[in-house]
Amino acid sequence: MVQGVRVVGVDEPDRRGRTGLDRVGRDLSGNPRVRVVDVEVLSTDWHVTRATTLEVQDASGEWSRQRRETYDRGNGATILLYDPARRTVLLTRQFRFPAYVNGHADGMLVETAAGLLDDDSPEAAIRREAEEETGVVLGEVRHVFDAYMSPGSVTERLHFFAAPYAGGGLHGTRAGLEAEGEDIEVLELDIDEAVASIGSSIIDAKTIMLLQWAVISGPFAR
Repeated sequence: MVQGVRVVGVDEPDRRGRTGLDRVGRDLSGNPRVRVVDVEVLSTDWHVTRATTLEVQDASGEWSRQRRETYDRGNGATILLYDPARRTVLLTRQFRFPAYVNGHADGMLVETAAGLLDDDSPEAAIRREAEEETGVVLGEVRHVFDAYMSPGSVTERLHFFAAPYAGGGLHGTRAGLEAEGEDIEVLELDIDEAVASIGSSIIDAKTIMLLQWAVISGPFAR
């Protein structure tokens, strides 16, 4: 790249190693009705925001040009920790500013432990995040499914896991990395109480998905 000159479809990866949409986006070939024309980097302040110009062919065969912005924060992982003997799950509660600014009463969301992969595999990343956010060192881990959480604008693919834990005494303890500004409260809830809280005190999508999986086909299925 010539200093000071933007090369179409090329930029420098950010400090956390996002997925490089600027590069792979121009090489996508799975859908012959979509052609990437240009990728412009708008921001790399925290994660990467890009504007991509596309040519898209509709059902009649006509081509149109579109511009789409994507927010690239990398991929992530989340996990439901459960105790089948005591019928409990281990969740977290922490402040989420985007939810607070968009109508949540205090921004304190109840969630499953989660985090970005960074340079780790999904399983290695979720082992790290579970220990950081709950204090639990995981044994056997089960991969449940993957999902795109906001595919209209966010590139993230989230890997969902579940794992057993044993022993009580964790409810109300604090966790999280001080260096990252985390102040996390650990919550231990009865599975029936947790499911009943969906739509009221539990309104985080990944948490709802894992709780429903747990009672439909997971460790608490009947």
